[in-house]
This record gives sequence, structure tokens and C-alpha cells, in this order.
Amino acid sequence: MNDSVSPDDPRASLISPESHVEGFRKARDARRTELIEDYVELISDLIADGGEARQTDIALRLGVAQPTVAKMLKRLDEEGLIVKRPYRGVFLTASGEALADASRQRHRIVEAFLIKLGITHDTARLDAEGIEHHVSAETLAAFERFLSQ
Repeated sequence: MNDSVSPDDPRASLISPESHVEGFRKARDARRTELIEDYVELISDLIADGGEARQTDIALRLGVAQPTVAKMLKRLDEEGLIVKRPYRGVFLTASGEALADASRQRHRIVEAFLIKLGITHDTARLDAEGIEHHVSAETLAAFERFLSQ
């Protein structure tokens, strides 16, 4: 804190530049992985429900155009998370399924935590969809401890 700033001044509560950088870096990293996690989780759900995940079904569920899905599927394929089969659908690799499972588990914990706080089920489900990608392992563990009380 700057000595010339009074404790009542809102600028007195600014965190260090290093802390700002770390916080913004973490948020940017989470945004980069958020779409990937959403796609693999949805693909896993579609496979569990119907045996495969088709590009048209993914686009419908995410509310995006098929070219958008095609671009992301190319990226997921390059990252080794999916396998595309001609005249079939998209299937997850072991890495893709592990990522989907981890994302799904984080979502369940965050949603249960919000519900225990008194948030309605619908709001908790929607809010957890965003929070799950940004929550740290430490915070997630605290949520689990809170839920087990």
C-alpha cells in the first residue's frame, strides 16, 4: 500500500501487480480449456446416451453452427482427445474420457455446494457450468469438506 493513500481510500485495497498478473493468467488459462472441457463432456454424454456423438447433435446441444463444431473437433483430434470415424460419429480417447470425467465431477461438486448454500437447483446447475472451469483444486477440496459436514 502506498503510504500517501489513506486506509479509507479504495485504492488502499489494491493487490500487488504480481497477484493481479497471476489471477488474470489463471482466468485466461481456464477460458482456454473451458470449451475443450465442455465439448468432451458433451461428447461423453452423447455417447452414453446414444452410442456415438454426431457433429449435428453436438451443434444442436451447444447452440452453435456445424462449422464451429467441425473446427473444435479438429482441435480435439489434434490434441488426442477424440477419434473421428468415417460415417459414424466422434468418440473419446482414454485422455478425452478422463478429461470429461474430471470436468463432470467438478461440476457435480460445485453444483452440490451451491445447492447446500440454498441456491435453487436450476440456478445452481447453470452457475456451476461456468464455475466448474475456474475453480482451483484447493477450493474444490474445500467445497467437498463443506459438503461432508
